[in-house]
Amino acid sequence: MGPAQRAEALAAMAERELDVLVVGGGVVGAGTALDAVTRGLSTAIVEARDWASGTSSRSSKLIHGGLRYLEMLDFALVREALKERGLLLERIAPHLVKPVPFLYPLRHKGWERVYAGAGVALYDAMSVSSGHGRGLPVHRHLTRRHALRVAPCLRKDALVGALQYYDAQMDDARYVASLVRTAAAYGALAASRAPVLGFLREGERVVGARVTDVETGGEYEIRAKQVVNATGVWTDDTQGMIGERGRFHVRASKGIHLVVPKDRIHSATGLILRTEKSVLFVIPWGRHWIVGTTDTEWDLDKAHPAASSADIDYLLAQVNSVLAVPLTRDDVEGVYAGLRPLLAGESEATSKLSREHTVAHPVPGLVVVAGGKYTTYRVMAKDAVDEAVHGLDRRVAECVTEDVPLLGAEGYRALWNARARIAERAGLHVARVEHLLNRYGSMTEELLELVTADPGLGRPLAGADDYLRAEVVYAASHEGARHLDDVLTRRTRISIETFDRGTRSARECAELMAPVLGWDKGQIEKEVEHYEKRVEAERESQLQPDDLTADAARLGAPDIVPI
Repeated sequence: MGPAQRAEALAAMAERELDVLVVGGGVVGAGTALDAVTRGLSTAIVEARDWASGTSSRSSKLIHGGLRYLEMLDFALVREALKERGLLLERIAPHLVKPVPFLYPLRHKGWERVYAGAGVALYDAMSVSSGHGRGLPVHRHLTRRHALRVAPCLRKDALVGALQYYDAQMDDARYVASLVRTAAAYGALAASRAPVLGFLREGERVVGARVTDVETGGEYEIRAKQVVNATGVWTDDTQGMIGERGRFHVRASKGIHLVVPKDRIHSATGLILRTEKSVLFVIPWGRHWIVGTTDTEWDLDKAHPAASSADIDYLLAQVNSVLAVPLTRDDVEGVYAGLRPLLAGESEATSKLSREHTVAHPVPGLVVVAGGKYTTYRVMAKDAVDEAVHGLDRRVAECVTEDVPLLGAEGYRALWNARARIAERAGLHVARVEHLLNRYGSMTEELLELVTADPGLGRPLAGADDYLRAEVVYAASHEGARHLDDVLTRRTRISIETFDRGTRSARECAELMAPVLGWDKGQIEKEVEHYEKRVEAERESQLQPDDLTADAARLGAPDIVPI
């Protein structure tokens, strides 16, 4: 998915009528493109900004069944999500999706252990009954003393005992990039930075879309028998382009997360804490912890939701209520805010709106899919393509994505077993090879070929030594990164994993990307300046007291390419 492939894909989209055009490059759109192309349908996918630049890069990074939905008696949603969790861990993406333990502190003696224990036992049982949950350890009950050995960070008066259970996690943006690459490997045409300007109509039927290439200024008419709108929190805006009232509405709920260094919270396990509004996670993340999330209505800028000072204070107060050594603002390396697309229902509180998804065919030729949760993206994609198939005049194969591993999954376990030998051959420390295998799987060989050709790419980035210089080049040449922001924010997570938010690494990254993307010195300077202004605007927004002022501060740094 380098620059040449992107240009070829856009040109090819306009050459003939496609079976399916997917609008939206988040996890649901990418999953839909993979589903459609693996059924033998000619498929294209376009995204207005970067792959996963919206909700799908700003989640809690969990693949989970939704333990709290059991309390809401939503057994069907939990069962479906647990099956998907098992498939991702075992078959579809074992290199990207990993088990993660969580400790649930108990605050009351007697009844709470019985109540919560029954829920977690049911959770484990439903996982095993799905046929894909045997790879995770089952839950266990801990005394307070045992819990404090596992999580010494907890205040002694914060628990009387605990439960420990397992879920899974992934790098959400990397997962989406892998989905798109896999779809492209099966023949899908894919182009980011290609927003839809409007839909093509013949009578009441939608027959395609008018797309612009914001990188070059070109416009394309892409015709398709079926168009799938998978634009998440932008669903209502996209629907408005056809001048028809949608069958449902999507509301945005803002969730923010804090990233802190690993040594600030002394624990061998993640934590899940109940708050008065929802639940709070403390999630292991490499050499860091992710603390989140919030759940508040958001009706301001959708592209760049901002975390306010009040949001940050809320999360710190919640997590500090159980920590023996409280976190302060100085401990926060990174902050990110994302928007959940929720189907509008009877309740005004966003925390009570539906996490389930829906699919509709509002006009002939156009399918809309919305709602849902990251873990069940594959089911959403299947339902969307099933709906689109009804509008095709031929027999189409059933969904096969349950048995389609993502790029990098095939051979991953064998390479993992051989990691010491690979490290010796490549002249890298084995920890570096493990890092690469858990990000690229069997595609790691492609990165090692870059290092062989240019040994300088085997050095770590200055200011972000978790990442090799080769990863920046690979992001531009193979993973569709078009701008510095794409690499620092999504292909790597340097923007939230360093106290400088990536500014120390910015120039080095831009200079590594330049030969791949054909940048001159002027473009390098523009990319670095834009990134620094973005960081400055985000920092300023996080000092503001409320959403309105935070949003205004964040919008002080415009996109490098206006949409």
